[in-house]
Amino acid sequence: MDFRLANKRPIRKSPVESRRVCWGEQMNSQHLNEFCSRWLNAWTGNRPEKLIQFYSDDTYYRDPARADGIRGKKPLFEYFSKLLSKNPDWVWTAKEIIPTAKGFVLKWAATIPTASGSVTVEGLDILELSDDQITRNEVYFDRSTLLSA
Repeated sequence: MDFRLANKRPIRKSPVESRRVCWGEQMNSQHLNEFCSRWLNAWTGNRPEKLIQFYSDDTYYRDPARADGIRGKKPLFEYFSKLLSKNPDWVWTAKEIIPTAKGFVLKWAATIPTASGSVTVEGLDILELSDDQITRNEVYFDRSTLLSA
């Protein structure tokens, strides 16, 4: 006997299980890889108008320079405009993407040009998505190497 029919209640699936049913495990990984590649590419080249398109209107963003966080697309665009203009040539590389119930955790490396050469730093982002837009983005890394360069 089908348990769902006997109890007349559907079995509820978690968001991760629902995505797996819709996309399949491989499609989920492929989708996250493609999304992440496009998003990381938008961080290079001083194009804040391209980068901000990845974020929802009610997004929340936090990084070590903005530990209090930024809420909303307009203030985030202003922050990205300043940040990217100071760092137009940095390059971000995905090292590992770990799917979560609401998005993914990204382990990354960034090569950042400095006055004395370039510095490579590693860190991670926690990202939550809704309809392929970032609703939460928290960035964590040790800034000491970058600040001393």
